[in-house]
Amino acid sequence: MNLTKSSNPALSERVFNREHATASSEVMTVNGTVNKTALSLLLVIAAALFTWNKFFNAATPESGMSAVVPWLAIGGIGGFITALVTIFRPKSGGVSTPIYAVFEGLLLGGLSAVFESMYSGIVMRAVALTLAVFAAMLFFYRSGIIKVTRKFMLGVFAATAGIALVYFVSFIAGLFGAQLGFLYGNSNLSIGISLVVVAVAALNLVLDFSFIETSAAQGAPKYMEWYGAFGLMVTLVWLYLEILRLLSKLASRD
Repeated sequence: MNLTKSSNPALSERVFNREHATASSEVMTVNGTVNKTALSLLLVIAAALFTWNKFFNAATPESGMSAVVPWLAIGGIGGFITALVTIFRPKSGGVSTPIYAVFEGLLLGGLSAVFESMYSGIVMRAVALTLAVFAAMLFFYRSGIIKVTRKFMLGVFAATAGIALVYFVSFIAGLFGAQLGFLYGNSNLSIGISLVVVAVAALNLVLDFSFIETSAAQGAPKYMEWYGAFGLMVTLVWLYLEILRLLSKLASRD
């Protein structure tokens, strides 16, 4: 059974097989990937603090929003472009992954500040829950409670693709002034959908763990540690944002 699959587009079998063919004498290790993931997350936090302070150092929430909007745009657009560069040229991961982390930090810091201004304490709860989910998924994977079988992989892939399609349709509808009501608001249906999305994002972490471990065992080249860190970070950012959205829906009902 080939376990080097993931519904995370950054961690695709095609990319790792292609890069493995150009492997050098130095090979990828799990510990190396963990260290690079930790460094990337530190860069995310540092950049997030910048936009967070931009917002809360402003005189009013309105002026704070004006102060962070340009940084949100820079972070969002820059992160998207850098992600594409990393996906299509994994060898650049040593440079592009830290840059991606900074862009994502700018975006997350601004968005988090906006949510925090509406619901005090929500960001710390979202961060704590994200870390708790990460730890739980790692435990379930390492202990064998969740086994990465082919059916499991296909199920998570199908669910992730379905979510991506719904979000894409929602984006297109928004361009024409329409909204998919069941995705927004604080209705039971909307909260239920957010719970499902959070669960799917969490299961993607299990696939990422398996993918990185298996690829390291297969002797992927050393620079793919940065690429593995990039892919894991993509899932963590998604998980955090979905948890933040879920908590905001729950808080708005109080």
